[in-house]
Amino acid sequence: MGLVGDAAFDLAGVTFLADLSGALLWEAERLLVVSDLHLEKGSSFAKRGTLLPPFDTAATLARLASVTARHNPRTVIALGDSFHDRHAHMRLSDADRVQLATLQTGRDWIWISGNHDPALPRDLGGTVAEIIAIGAIAFRHEPTGARGEIAGHLHPKARVATRARRVERRCFVSDGERAIMPAFGAYAGGLSVRDAAFAKIFPQRSFVAHVLGDSRLHSIAAAKCY
Repeated sequence: MGLVGDAAFDLAGVTFLADLSGALLWEAERLLVVSDLHLEKGSSFAKRGTLLPPFDTAATLARLASVTARHNPRTVIALGDSFHDRHAHMRLSDADRVQLATLQTGRDWIWISGNHDPALPRDLGGTVAEIIAIGAIAFRHEPTGARGEIAGHLHPKARVATRARRVERRCFVSDGERAIMPAFGAYAGGLSVRDAAFAKIFPQRSFVAHVLGDSRLHSIAAAKCY
């Protein structure tokens, strides 16, 4: 059930609920979708000499636990780049492995392969797929612009003006035919919706950015995003 602060939008004839956390809910299917968790990004950067606080995986999984507890989905789809690199799953702590196993208990869990994690191992629990289609809706990592597609990869963020200042936040992007999800990971960056990469998917720039605010989502027309 949607809560105050969430935003509903239609996609190819199906109603979805955009959750303030950055997850997407298909209530009729009891299906929860998250994208670009980028687990173990902190440890990946540390291996290259850039020190980041090593808490991104725990923080991301805690947020994911909160949203799954709130909506109690029957199925969870992780839309690719769930792990920051090919070996990130090997660096998971024991506590994070337990948390992940707990999240999967009692529900179907589907890992979509991404460009950062193209060869997910089979011992993470759940199943691995390149693309999942349910009726008219297709879930994949990299967007193609096809009708009914829900993808991630681009980490959309929008800069909008308030009365006091301009702010930049993660967002869902949709034109009613296709959608791109925000990155869910604690350390995942973002790409402006004004970037040319979005123009390839939404050539008329007729999309709406559902921006993650402090207490609710704000639906902003593309023309009003800077």
